[in-house]
Amino acid sequence: MQTTRLRELVTVNGPFASVYFDDSHDTADAAKLLDLRWRELREELQRQGAPDWTLDAMETAVKDSPPPVGASGRALVATGDRVLLDERLDEPPAQPVARLSELPYLLPLVEHGEQAPPYVVAVVDHVGADVTAYDGRGGIIEERTIEGSDHPVHKVRGGGWSQRDIQAHTDEVTRHNIDQVAEHVGATARKIGAKLVVLAGESQARKQLADLLPEQIRGIAAETGSGGRHKGASNQELHAHVQELLAKLKQDRRAEVTERFRGALGQERGLAVQGLEATTTALRESNVETLLVERPADVDVLTGPEPVLVGTQEEELKAHGTDTVTRRRADEALAVAAIAGGAEIVHTGDRLDLMEGFGAILRHD
Repeated sequence: MQTTRLRELVTVNGPFASVYFDDSHDTADAAKLLDLRWRELREELQRQGAPDWTLDAMETAVKDSPPPVGASGRALVATGDRVLLDERLDEPPAQPVARLSELPYLLPLVEHGEQAPPYVVAVVDHVGADVTAYDGRGGIIEERTIEGSDHPVHKVRGGGWSQRDIQAHTDEVTRHNIDQVAEHVGATARKIGAKLVVLAGESQARKQLADLLPEQIRGIAAETGSGGRHKGASNQELHAHVQELLAKLKQDRRAEVTERFRGALGQERGLAVQGLEATTTALRESNVETLLVERPADVDVLTGPEPVLVGTQEEELKAHGTDTVTRRRADEALAVAAIAGGAEIVHTGDRLDLMEGFGAILRHD
């Protein structure tokens, strides 16, 4: 997970109220169930000492937002009277979470709410295309319709030189139209840093488009038979297929990080460590490229006044010139340190059996 968008969470003071819950809207009584779930979460946070103004701000966010479509999870993190984070999750958490603590609790967001990368969807036919660029949350960055010439674009029947001339001109016009689309799709994908380009629409047109894309963009393109221009019903299928492709991208990303970690850990001077002592040392030194998390141990670590000052021994922090040492939960403090240090965070599932639940890919040895 890219953590740049979470930077504000480590620059403000707590305490923080963090909740993760199922807010699916796939049954007739979904609204009633959501009200019950939120009431239970609010009561739990009240028992932990959360102030009413924080709970009121979270409740407003829950009740004023439009319902999701189908199964969904929700993450909220607030302090004072401000909701600092309000995001949908890829999937509902198995159990609701409500925690009040001096640091934000972000690991469930890493596990269930990793954002998709930016992507582009092009729905193409022989005349042009509808091209839409999306951010990691599925919000539209840019949309544009590319319209080429429609004269003549229909293949002719019969023989003769005149028919062949018309057919050649038809093919030329179609290629010119799709070449315009390819140029725009390539420029848009590069501009937003897209990791996926989905080509939908007429079979022949999208195959031509795939061939005309710049080589770098062609490498991240995927074709789908779903969807068509001005066909709302079929585009629901297109949306579902895009979500499947994005989910696979995220799975592939986790697998790639896991394999990099295994390879680095196996080397004598590898760029990987695991366990709390080694991982906190790397975080203090701002030497973590990616923090890996997997079933973190329910233990504390020590923290200093700066978010990156984490360790397992007081002497480690005092060596950095601080006498202010506080005990914090490891599953909060390490994520906060990673964000402050500009590291990514990846939840590896059950792939690695990490020592004490934490590991790191390092920037340098």
